[in-house]
Amino acid sequence: MPQSRGYSGAMMATSDSSALLTVAEMGRADALTIERGTPGTALMENAGRAVAEAIVARFPQGPVSVLCGPGNNGGDGFVVARLLAEEGWPVSLFLLGGRDRLKGDAAEAANRWPGAVHPLSADAGHGASLVVDAIFGAGLSKEVSGIAADAIARIAERQTPVVAVDIPTGIDGDTGQVRGAAFDAALTVTFFRAKPGHLLLPGRLHCGELQVADIGIAPDVLDEIAPQTFIDKPQLWSSSFPRPRLDSHKYTRGHAVVVSGGASHTGAARLAARGALRAGAGLVTLASPPSALLVNAAHLTSVMLQPFDGADALTTILEDKRKNALLIGPGAGIGAHTRENVLAALLSGAAMVLDADALTSFAEIPRDLFVAIAGYFAGPVVMTPHEGEFGRLFPRIAEGEGSKLARARAAAAEASAIIVLKGADTVVAAPDGRAAIAMNGGPELATAGSGDVLGGIILGLLAQAMPPFEAACAGVWLHGEAGSCFGPGLISEDLPEMLPAVLRDLLPVL
Repeated sequence: MPQSRGYSGAMMATSDSSALLTVAEMGRADALTIERGTPGTALMENAGRAVAEAIVARFPQGPVSVLCGPGNNGGDGFVVARLLAEEGWPVSLFLLGGRDRLKGDAAEAANRWPGAVHPLSADAGHGASLVVDAIFGAGLSKEVSGIAADAIARIAERQTPVVAVDIPTGIDGDTGQVRGAAFDAALTVTFFRAKPGHLLLPGRLHCGELQVADIGIAPDVLDEIAPQTFIDKPQLWSSSFPRPRLDSHKYTRGHAVVVSGGASHTGAARLAARGALRAGAGLVTLASPPSALLVNAAHLTSVMLQPFDGADALTTILEDKRKNALLIGPGAGIGAHTRENVLAALLSGAAMVLDADALTSFAEIPRDLFVAIAGYFAGPVVMTPHEGEFGRLFPRIAEGEGSKLARARAAAAEASAIIVLKGADTVVAAPDGRAAIAMNGGPELATAGSGDVLGGIILGLLAQAMPPFEAACAGVWLHGEAGSCFGPGLISEDLPEMLPAVLRDLLPVL
């Protein structure tokens, strides 16, 4: 694949706080720190202290039940219990399994706890104003059942606030999936870097407020670990974000093209075109079938209008190489005509965003699309499916048991394209393995046409020559911020109009 497509961009400095670590990578970070001379007991002490300080800062003093498991997560819990007791909090500690099962640093932490150790039971939270969950951490390797599941259910019934150490018991740290049963925490305190399971649904819903605490692990251990998963936030893509220049003009800022549907399906394309224009594209043209020209003309001002009728006409439009980015799919219609338009556009070398009907039109023959994307003439391609469209285009991957993150990565590799798998936990994945998870998408974005605007924002950034992975990540973040900026009552037409305020705040800090 030609390097110029931007699918294999230079990795950012991995010491950045946007890095997410898998459970195995976090274990490696611990091990590297210990190899460098920091005792494991010091890391455990720092972790417990971070949790205790977060509790003292957020909750009124009252009876606390600390629930500990047999591993290092339980060791952290012993430290939390001791430190809270030293601050005068009434603490009861409950342990899953015998004390003789504790090993290494966890056993040492237990030896420092001066109070009683009660066996974990379903009633462990009875009488407590707060529960500290230190039963199982992110590396959970089995379904939560038995006494632990009973305790989770009983505490949920009582609606006692829960503070989770590392991640709520029952949530898989790599996938965010619930394994058997899981706490709903008011606060989760994790260490050094967050994990994918903190951001992926449903794990994100179980974590409550997420705090990432420094426990003495040097950021440069990430240079050896080289993580490929990140939180989608500006420092991930700031170095390539297009900034206004005094000597810029409309032609230097790119010319985006959006393909409209027929007369009764034009709104989605206009939403996308407005998003591209607000995202900074110098010019935006709406390519319209003859039947929709008058409808589109009645609604457009700053977006230009150009008629086209079929794949040959679209090819002619894209022969003007100043038209360097194209979006097709919203309202385009499902069928052979859309497939032909997509395949013709791919031969132009323009950067492309494929959404909605452009994806579903290839549901029966996805291989034809993937081969065309991998072809010599194609430019970079970003696909923006929701789960339904993803399942139609990638049925084998969708039917697998992998997490949303794993599915997006597999699809990116298969399609040779950037995949934006949409949702409250939108995942952006590249063929080279890089991936980012959004954490700023709010419920107000669940409205018709929101995804069309997202496609347009990404298109506008591609038109300005932003690399495709970074453009997709930036587009998702801008889309989320625009929704939050408007708040309740949002409709899709509002999203492009919120971008100036979002960009006004963003650009000075990049």
